[in-house]
Amino acid sequence: MAQTIGGQVGAISSGDNTYPPLRQGRQGDVIVSELHGRFYEQVFRGNVYSIGSGATALSANTITLTSTTTPIVGVWNPGTSTVNLVILQCAAQVYINTLTTPVGCGPLVFGYATGNNVISTGSAPFNRKTLSSSGSQAKGFPGGVALSGLTNSLTIFDSADISNTTIITHGTITAVTEQFSVGGVHNFDGSLIVPPGGVLALLNTTSTTTCSVASRLMWEEVPI
Repeated sequence: MAQTIGGQVGAISSGDNTYPPLRQGRQGDVIVSELHGRFYEQVFRGNVYSIGSGATALSANTITLTSTTTPIVGVWNPGTSTVNLVILQCAAQVYINTLTTPVGCGPLVFGYATGNNVISTGSAPFNRKTLSSSGSQAKGFPGGVALSGLTNSLTIFDSADISNTTIITHGTITAVTEQFSVGGVHNFDGSLIVPPGGVLALLNTTSTTTCSVASRLMWEEVPI
């Protein structure tokens, strides 16, 4: 026999340790209000980590795809890991760091690689609950750190939804010209998983040393 879940149309007043009916609209739709921010639950459980950096100058290696690559920001999930890295968000701010004919960094893109088990570099990620760099099974790559030991080269697979200074070459900028950073946030919201052995890296596409980037990559670690 079919069972019907009852609800109530209109406001519901209740306290702790009570069992109020579900809130419904006049068309039978379920109404859900948000108690906390969308990341709160997993952050509170200690499962959310990030890696990032302050301003780091780009180089010829931020556009390569091998073990010499220095991602703008990136993460590696070791082959021995027992979790998936569920990517939540990536953010970056790009700005010109020189006044003499600066070269733009080109569009920002994401590269990936799988089956990498012997990377020797990387840092312990930041736990978004404890405010300490401990507890993660992954290794993070803030700006300027090479993917030393990368076995399988990166493949570019997606563009980043992050605005940046993509103009190829600027004229010489006078010291009195007001400068500003350009950036944004790419919200994955769990639509991308880095499995054990996987690497994810944010890269630029035009070789330059006259742009710097501040960055952040954030993910949830979910047991497999």
